[in-house]
Amino acid sequence: MNFEHLYIQNPDFPNRYISPEKFFSYLQTNLSDYIVEIGRSYLKKPIYKLTVGNGEMKVLAWSQMHGNESNATHAMLDLLTTLDKVPQMKDELFSQISLDFIFILNPDGSERWTRLNAIEIDLNRDFYNEASVEIKFLKKIAFEKKYDYALNLHEQRTIFTTDGIHPATLSFLAPSENEERTITENRKKCMAVIGQVYDHLKDLIPNQIGRYTDEFYPTSTGDNFIKAGMPTILFEGGHFIEDYTRNGTRKYYTIALYYALKAISELKSEIKGWEKYLEIPENQETHYDIVYRNVKLNTDHECILDIAVQYREIFEEGKDEISFVPFVMEVGNVSKRKGWLEIDCTGKKFISETKYPKLDAEVNFKIEE
Repeated sequence: MNFEHLYIQNPDFPNRYISPEKFFSYLQTNLSDYIVEIGRSYLKKPIYKLTVGNGEMKVLAWSQMHGNESNATHAMLDLLTTLDKVPQMKDELFSQISLDFIFILNPDGSERWTRLNAIEIDLNRDFYNEASVEIKFLKKIAFEKKYDYALNLHEQRTIFTTDGIHPATLSFLAPSENEERTITENRKKCMAVIGQVYDHLKDLIPNQIGRYTDEFYPTSTGDNFIKAGMPTILFEGGHFIEDYTRNGTRKYYTIALYYALKAISELKSEIKGWEKYLEIPENQETHYDIVYRNVKLNTDHECILDIAVQYREIFEEGKDEISFVPFVMEVGNVSKRKGWLEIDCTGKKFISETKYPKLDAEVNFKIEE
């Protein structure tokens, strides 16, 4: 049975935004036998660890270290929802692995839909300072028993492609242990798993799987976990064409999560096929969300230029979903970048109260025939 043909989205969380309070209630109602509270956030919200499986391969994973990256939380919910419909597949997987999954490590940031936690700390750069309470809980869990693998689950911006044309819908990384980016045995263990995931997904989303930069980040979580001896795999969910709420990304993120766990259960820390990882193209930073081409401004002299726009994701209290607000990112010659939406403004009117678009400000102009 192919997991991708069985995939079911969890119906209780249809939106990209996940209300932590609603999520906590869901866990207590549906998964209370599998969860324990491992700590409380700065604003005293609970952080839960779900444990499933009794296999010999021990895996630790965590979601929403950055509050505005919900795909991994969705993926774990969707994985469980799908496997509940195929108990044979579920039993086979979880007889081989034991998975500890920390849901919403940053519930304060998740509630406000921000990358940082309540005191403006990036948990993924707080490994040594431990200025946040949340990173302490993650490190305590990570080091209290010997895990065979860790899955560091994130999302990336819409700016990334695999080849300058196709979006990097999923990107993976076997993080470096040092500045020299040495390919160590632990990195090879990660590469072997990623290689199997790539084999399963490359025909499902052709040209949409990338390799995240393996630059060494001295203060980041994944780099330091693998440096400490725990093979750690980075997931990055990215853009899917005309799908800013990332339902498509969510689906393939879930499929990737399943095949990563399956690969771990089969490889059992072996490095067979690790070279496949090197076939995955590296992420390229090539796109904006919108590029207005050949805009003629309302100036005393002729001024024709490009305007690049990027959406910012904003959550407003009382709403069920995030909003996408366009901001001006670049004005002038934007020939080195493309837009997921390209608008040719030749012969059209630039309608604005200001002569020039203001950088890093919300779009306040219109283009009319």
